[in-house]
Amino acid sequence: MDIIVGKNSGFCYGVKRAVENTENDLENACEKIYCLGEIVHNKEVVNELAKKGIQFIDSIFEADNTTIIRAHGVPKEVYKYAKENGIELRDYTCPNVLKIHKLVEKYADTGYTIVLFGSSEHPENVGTISFCGESYFVIENEKELYEAIEAINGGNINKVLVVSQTTFSLEKFYIFEEILKNELFKNIDLVIENTICKATEIRQKETEELSKNVDCMIIIGGKNSSNTRKLYDIASRYCANSICIETEKEIDDFNFRNFDKIGIMAGASTPQNSIDDVKEKLLDIIANIKSLEKSVK
Repeated sequence: MDIIVGKNSGFCYGVKRAVENTENDLENACEKIYCLGEIVHNKEVVNELAKKGIQFIDSIFEADNTTIIRAHGVPKEVYKYAKENGIELRDYTCPNVLKIHKLVEKYADTGYTIVLFGSSEHPENVGTISFCGESYFVIENEKELYEAIEAINGGNINKVLVVSQTTFSLEKFYIFEEILKNELFKNIDLVIENTICKATEIRQKETEELSKNVDCMIIIGGKNSSNTRKLYDIASRYCANSICIETEKEIDDFNFRNFDKIGIMAGASTPQNSIDDVKEKLLDIIANIKSLEKSVK
């Protein structure tokens, strides 16, 4: 039985940067440090940082001291409030997210309506929306896309910028892009910027390829992680025996006896030790299976 771990599993650059900087801040802290929201969507990482002394808060209004901005970024109102109230911000927003903020603000200031692919409730998009001005659409599915197209074609809108959540499905992006090109009135100035993170693209493509060549796929990541869910969706499409877990404790009851090849991919917020723990657990299971088979013989 072979275990194949995807080369692009685990922390992406933005997450690694945010976590390492936060750990460094905690080591050198002389006072309480807050973090606005979970630093990343992974309970293991969040719990470890909490043990080291960081205090997670849901609103900037709860802060009275140094506050970390997580990898997902925050609405621009947070910066304004912090400045007005003397709160020092340590901004560890992913550089790719910051680029989107600047891009949509620039286009919104010149009269463009912003179309943002992704979930309106995702923390990254909550931040991005605050830079979009008054005319924008957040689109997660085709129903919402066609509703937006109807509103744009029927309204006084002649300039549209399309961007995406950094962890959006690459496949859905291309589908939505084609629909917009075909359905929007031709006199509308349509600018499309694929702002899906390169690491996300690579990870999704590797998940697809790996899923096609194994008997079982294990996706490791937080239950509330958008990019992890997308990896699981991709894996499920190409491998019937796909599971999504947060830790190695969740694979006890899964039967691996009939699998020759097991693939592992992990979300962008999954630490290396979680991946190692899952692999170790699988090796133990495989050893037990072999031991049982020998005793039967």
